[in-house]
Amino acid sequence: MFREMRRKNQQLSEDEVEKVLNRCTNGILACIGDDDYPYAVPLSYVYHNGKIYFHSAKSGHKVDAIAKNPKVSFAVVDEDKIVSAEYTTYFRSVIAFGKARIAEGDEHLEAFRALVEKYSKDQKREDKEKEISNCKNALIIAIDIHHMTGKEAIELVREKSK
Repeated sequence: MFREMRRKNQQLSEDEVEKVLNRCTNGILACIGDDDYPYAVPLSYVYHNGKIYFHSAKSGHKVDAIAKNPKVSFAVVDEDKIVSAEYTTYFRSVIAFGKARIAEGDEHLEAFRALVEKYSKDQKREDKEKEISNCKNALIIAIDIHHMTGKEAIELVREKSK
Protein backbone atom coordinates (compact mmCIF):
# COMPACT_ATOMS: atom_id res chain seq x y z
CA MET A 1 0.00 0.00 0.00
CA PHE A 2 2.79 2.45 0.92
CA ARG A 3 5.73 3.01 -1.37
CA GLU A 4 9.14 1.70 -0.44
CA MET A 5 11.88 4.24 -0.11
CA ARG A 6 13.91 4.42 -3.30
CA ARG A 7 17.25 5.24 -1.66
CA LYS A 8 17.28 2.59 1.04
CA ASN A 9 20.87 3.38 2.05
CA GLN A 10 19.62 6.76 3.29
CA GLN A 11 16.70 5.33 5.25
CA LEU A 12 16.71 5.87 9.00
CA SER A 13 16.18 2.96 11.35
CA GLU A 14 12.98 2.79 13.38
CA ASP A 15 14.95 3.87 16.46
CA GLU A 16 16.42 6.87 14.62
CA VAL A 17 12.96 7.84 13.33
CA GLU A 18 11.59 7.84 16.88
CA LYS A 19 14.55 9.91 18.11
CA VAL A 20 13.85 12.50 15.40
CA LEU A 21 10.16 12.64 16.34
CA ASN A 22 11.04 13.06 20.00
CA ARG A 23 13.66 15.73 19.27
CA CYS A 24 11.68 17.97 16.91
CA THR A 25 9.25 20.57 18.19
CA ASN A 26 7.05 21.22 15.18
CA GLY A 27 5.83 19.47 12.09
CA ILE A 28 3.49 19.85 9.15
CA LEU A 29 0.13 18.10 9.12
CA ALA A 30 -1.22 17.49 5.62
CA CYS A 31 -4.81 16.54 4.92
CA ILE A 32 -7.51 17.03 2.31
CA GLY A 33 -9.06 20.45 2.84
CA ASP A 34 -11.90 22.43 1.34
CA ASP A 35 -12.86 21.57 -2.24
CA ASP A 36 -10.32 18.69 -2.08
CA TYR A 37 -7.36 21.07 -2.06
CA PRO A 38 -4.41 19.82 -0.02
CA TYR A 39 -4.24 21.57 3.35
CA ALA A 40 -0.91 21.60 5.20
CA VAL A 41 -0.55 23.32 8.53
CA PRO A 42 2.46 23.65 10.85
CA LEU A 43 1.84 22.66 14.46
CA SER A 44 3.41 21.66 17.75
CA TYR A 45 3.11 17.98 18.61
CA VAL A 46 4.30 15.19 20.83
CA TYR A 47 5.24 11.65 19.84
CA HIS A 48 3.91 9.48 22.65
CA ASN A 49 3.15 5.76 22.89
CA GLY A 50 3.74 5.29 19.16
CA LYS A 51 1.27 8.00 18.15
CA ILE A 52 1.49 11.65 17.20
CA TYR A 53 -0.67 14.01 19.26
CA PHE A 54 -1.42 17.70 18.87
CA HIS A 55 -3.93 20.13 20.29
CA SER A 56 -6.51 22.02 18.32
CA ALA A 57 -9.43 24.38 18.69
CA LYS A 58 -12.76 22.58 18.62
CA SER A 59 -13.60 23.97 15.19
CA GLY A 60 -11.72 25.15 12.13
CA HIS A 61 -10.23 24.05 8.83
CA LYS A 62 -8.07 21.25 10.26
CA VAL A 63 -10.90 19.74 12.35
CA ASP A 64 -13.31 19.91 9.41
CA ALA A 65 -10.76 18.30 7.08
CA ILE A 66 -10.06 15.45 9.50
CA ALA A 67 -13.78 14.83 10.03
CA LYS A 68 -14.29 14.63 6.26
CA ASN A 69 -11.27 12.37 5.61
CA PRO A 70 -9.11 11.16 8.51
CA LYS A 71 -6.20 10.04 6.30
CA VAL A 72 -3.28 12.39 6.93
CA SER A 73 0.45 12.67 6.63
CA PHE A 74 2.76 14.40 9.06
CA ALA A 75 6.32 15.54 8.33
CA VAL A 76 9.17 16.89 10.43
CA VAL A 77 12.57 18.22 9.39
CA ASP A 78 15.25 17.55 11.97
CA GLU A 79 18.19 19.02 10.13
CA ASP A 80 18.55 21.14 7.00
CA LYS A 81 22.03 22.57 6.63
CA ILE A 82 22.66 24.46 3.41
CA VAL A 83 25.95 23.49 1.76
CA SER A 84 26.17 26.05 -1.02
CA ALA A 85 29.46 24.81 -2.48
CA GLU A 86 27.82 21.44 -3.11
CA TYR A 87 24.50 22.91 -4.31
CA THR A 88 22.60 20.87 -1.75
CA THR A 89 21.44 20.57 1.83
CA TYR A 90 22.37 18.03 4.46
CA PHE A 91 18.94 17.04 5.73
CA ARG A 92 17.21 14.57 8.02
CA SER A 93 13.44 14.19 8.01
CA VAL A 94 10.57 11.89 8.92
CA ILE A 95 7.17 11.40 7.35
CA ALA A 96 4.30 9.47 8.89
CA PHE A 97 1.03 8.36 7.31
CA GLY A 98 -2.00 7.48 9.36
CA LYS A 99 -5.52 8.28 10.42
CA ALA A 100 -6.34 11.20 12.67
CA ARG A 101 -9.04 11.10 15.32
CA ILE A 102 -10.08 12.98 18.44
CA ALA A 103 -8.53 11.48 21.58
CA GLU A 104 -11.03 10.93 24.38
CA GLY A 105 -10.99 10.14 28.10
CA ASP A 106 -7.75 8.92 29.65
CA GLU A 107 -5.93 9.07 26.30
CA HIS A 108 -6.86 12.77 25.97
CA LEU A 109 -5.53 13.52 29.44
CA GLU A 110 -2.33 11.49 29.03
CA ALA A 111 -1.56 13.07 25.65
CA PHE A 112 -2.28 16.54 27.02
CA ARG A 113 0.15 15.86 29.89
CA ALA A 114 2.78 14.67 27.40
CA LEU A 115 2.35 17.87 25.35
CA VAL A 116 2.62 20.08 28.44
CA GLU A 117 5.69 18.17 29.63
CA LYS A 118 7.40 18.48 26.24
CA TYR A 119 6.88 22.23 25.91
CA SER A 120 6.88 23.32 29.58
CA LYS A 121 9.18 20.80 31.23
CA ASP A 122 10.78 23.48 33.42
CA GLN A 123 7.50 24.69 34.96
CA LYS A 124 6.29 23.68 38.41
CA ARG A 125 4.24 20.49 38.54
CA GLU A 126 1.25 22.22 40.15
CA ASP A 127 1.27 24.94 37.46
CA LYS A 128 1.31 22.31 34.72
CA GLU A 129 -1.57 20.39 36.32
CA LYS A 130 -3.57 23.62 36.68
CA GLU A 131 -3.02 24.40 33.01
CA ILE A 132 -4.18 20.91 32.01
CA SER A 133 -7.30 21.02 34.20
CA ASN A 134 -8.25 24.55 33.04
CA CYS A 135 -8.00 23.80 29.32
CA LYS A 136 -11.50 22.71 28.37
CA ASN A 137 -11.62 24.38 24.94
CA ALA A 138 -8.97 22.29 23.21
CA LEU A 139 -9.20 19.02 21.40
CA ILE A 140 -6.37 16.55 21.46
CA ILE A 141 -6.04 14.87 18.09
CA ALA A 142 -4.21 11.57 17.73
CA ILE A 143 -2.62 10.21 14.59
CA ASP A 144 -2.64 6.42 14.58
CA ILE A 145 0.44 5.76 12.46
CA HIS A 146 0.11 3.20 9.65
CA HIS A 147 3.47 3.80 7.97
CA MET A 148 6.49 5.89 8.85
CA THR A 149 9.91 6.44 7.33
CA GLY A 150 12.88 8.69 7.84
CA LYS A 151 15.60 9.72 5.47
CA GLU A 152 18.85 11.64 5.67
CA ALA A 153 21.29 13.10 3.19
CA ILE A 154 23.89 10.67 1.90
CA GLU A 155 26.58 12.92 3.40
CA LEU A 156 25.14 12.34 6.89
CA VAL A 157 25.05 8.58 6.23
CA ARG A 158 28.73 8.69 5.24
CA GLU A 159 29.57 10.77 8.31
CA LYS A 160 28.10 8.07 10.61
CA SER A 161 30.18 5.33 9.01
CA LYS A 162 33.51 7.10 9.62
